[in-house]
Amino acid sequence: MSWLFVLVQQLKSFIVPLGAILVFGRRGDNMYELWGLVGVGVLVVISLWQYFTYRYGVVGEALVVRSGLLERSLRVIPFARIHNVALQQHLLHRLFGVAEVRLESAGGQKPEAEMRVLKLDDALALERLIRRRAGAAATGETGVGDEPSPVLLHLPPGEVLRLGLISNRGMVVVAAATAAFFQFGGDDAIEGFAEAGVRNAVGWAGEHHYGTVDYALAAAALVLVLLVMVRALSVVLAFLQYHGFTLSEQGRRLTVERGLLGRWRTSASRRRIQAWTLREGLLHRLFRRRSLEVDTAVSQEGHQQQRALRELAPVATPADCDALVEHLLPQAGWGALEWRPLPARTWWRLFLPVVPFCLLLTALLYWRFDGWGLLGLAWLPWAVFKSRQHARRIGHALSGELIAVREGWWSRHWRFAEIDKLQALQLTRSPMDRRWGTATLRLDTAGANALGPPLRIRFLPVDDARALHDRLAETLSTRPLRW
Repeated sequence: MSWLFVLVQQLKSFIVPLGAILVFGRRGDNMYELWGLVGVGVLVVISLWQYFTYRYGVVGEALVVRSGLLERSLRVIPFARIHNVALQQHLLHRLFGVAEVRLESAGGQKPEAEMRVLKLDDALALERLIRRRAGAAATGETGVGDEPSPVLLHLPPGEVLRLGLISNRGMVVVAAATAAFFQFGGDDAIEGFAEAGVRNAVGWAGEHHYGTVDYALAAAALVLVLLVMVRALSVVLAFLQYHGFTLSEQGRRLTVERGLLGRWRTSASRRRIQAWTLREGLLHRLFRRRSLEVDTAVSQEGHQQQRALRELAPVATPADCDALVEHLLPQAGWGALEWRPLPARTWWRLFLPVVPFCLLLTALLYWRFDGWGLLGLAWLPWAVFKSRQHARRIGHALSGELIAVREGWWSRHWRFAEIDKLQALQLTRSPMDRRWGTATLRLDTAGANALGPPLRIRFLPVDDARALHDRLAETLSTRPLRW
């Protein structure tokens, strides 16, 4: 039944545009839009033909992959080169007892190898083989990877429920669905529906002679209902993605398994972890939880990044997160770091960029609402308070093995990396830095997430920044880069 999974994989790339054409496309005597189905059929046939010529095997200390018939490809992948092993099981995979396997390396634009359909036992056996051979190649020892797998973290249903309440995945889905509906011509339908809804609501309210307070309470109730619905959707998505989340350790590799209908299983070597991020938002603090993420050096393709090992603890208590860091970085001394705060005047640097925006917004509100628009200036005291709180928490720490930064007040994060994983140092000074005698030290590692918080130390006095830069540069020049 391998052809069935390949067919589904190919059609996934065309199902959205084909559905849009069928629903919103022009309907006439000549439906030229459906000629695209011919191209889809050709691509499916070609993909099936390529897949049936796909073979893989093990030769010595390498995995060999052969594919193609008219245009043949032979790829030899040393086990030591494989950084991440990802097993994926959608609902259809689970019904047939098969899995999809991806083998990824650092810095590649696509997986080193991709087996779309393997029996689950064969997929797990291949994962064990790669873990054992890759571990032996890294340490020079035999039998590596045969140790039992202790569980470092497991999320019970209660923790998954908290994750759904904390996360905002439901709002992301609603926004994406709304954008897609507008993109494919649904704006007229939405306007008509909204206009009819407002007309009926106003007419019904007019018949019952509701006052201003009643309207305000109704609007607040409507907003509350929408928020509850979005959070409920977030909880459902959390259970679909993180049900049974288990982080285990076997030898030098970490393995994460999760999912309700579909199961994900991904593993990576501990030495492939490049940087770490602890996050704590407002809802995290209300539930007394944090999240722990890592950057690994794997292929940079967008959908491969989603399958990479990133979340070691989607949600956990601060003590559990600290214990994970201490266990995985025993030489770093995470709990004993001495944090160095910035000078008290730093809050001005955070407050000044808000002033032009606030004044512009106030001017627009004054032009539109006359004197009431001056209420926009009320944002300035809040901005001062927020800047002071943020500046009070900014700091950095440096030990013999680790460099760490922390920022944020409303939403906090800690970003840190082993010194041996740093690949570049950059000292920058903006015009504002030159005016205030400060500088920013940027630190770069492999596999950094462009959407995540940067590893940087801002607003340092220029002499301190240069001294720290020189100290790190000297240390890096005497140590090999641990990839």
